[in-house]
Amino acid sequence: MSNGGRSGGGGGGGGGGGGGGGRRPFFRRRKTCPFSGANAPKIDYKDLRLLQRFISERGKIVPSRITAVSAKKQRELARAIKRARFLALLPYVVR
Repeated sequence: MSNGGRSGGGGGGGGGGGGGGGRRPFFRRRKTCPFSGANAPKIDYKDLRLLQRFISERGKIVPSRITAVSAKKQRELARAIKRARFLALLPYVVR
């Protein structure tokens, strides 16, 4: 399976191979978890503005590899989103 077309080197070169020495490696800066740190927001099922930042347009929970949320906080976030959905604060699906 592919990783969504976002490989480190790009796809195919880009110029015919001159220059002598291969491609420069692509470094993506490691994002930090938005919920860890000194003044990080607390995950709360009543904080709808915060929760909606981590829900897609279709109403699905965005994975942590995209949002850079740590595994522990992603579980906490998912629990808060599911709780808000159950209490009808957030929709299950958006059509």
